[in-house]
Amino acid sequence: MHATPIIALTGGIGCGKSFVAQLLLEENIEVYDCDAAAKRIILTQPAIQTQLQQLVGERLFKDGVLRKEMLTTFIQQSEQHKMAVNNIVHPAVAADFLSSGLHWFESAILFESGFYRRLHIDKIIGVTAPPDVRIARIMQRNHISRSQAEAWIASQMAQEEIIAQCDYIIRNDGQADLKQQLRSLLQWI
Repeated sequence: MHATPIIALTGGIGCGKSFVAQLLLEENIEVYDCDAAAKRIILTQPAIQTQLQQLVGERLFKDGVLRKEMLTTFIQQSEQHKMAVNNIVHPAVAADFLSSGLHWFESAILFESGFYRRLHIDKIIGVTAPPDVRIARIMQRNHISRSQAEAWIASQMAQEEIIAQCDYIIRNDGQADLKQQLRSLLQWI
């Protein structure tokens, strides 16, 4: 491992990765948010916008505003479409992370997207939560139905598959002491 390790924080939707990242910030550890960065990069980098327009269609941006529904529809049409978009956006996110000076990053789709192959990651930390807890969090945060939340979870890699690829697991079930788990994690690292 090099002097300053690169640490990935991952887990499915509704597991509480962002909450764990907030707790890490209280420990003076800033966590780079890959999802927020991807959105920012798509909106601010003309070269990325041009590549996406060539892939998806010239009408992807209207008056400089991303037509999210058009991009979402394109991505959902096929695995090849999703991979093509990821191959445009993810290298830019990886470069942005590396230039950020941060050493921790959060990515919900670390494994599915292949993003973990773009960086030398020293440790992968998984955040988990029981299905009912995840569903309740998603429903509340996104104001969607139970079936929509379940479909969203089903569209991602199974939590068990994520756990199998992680070096350390944080249980965020609403019962376990997260701060104690983070103290243990930081000692372990």
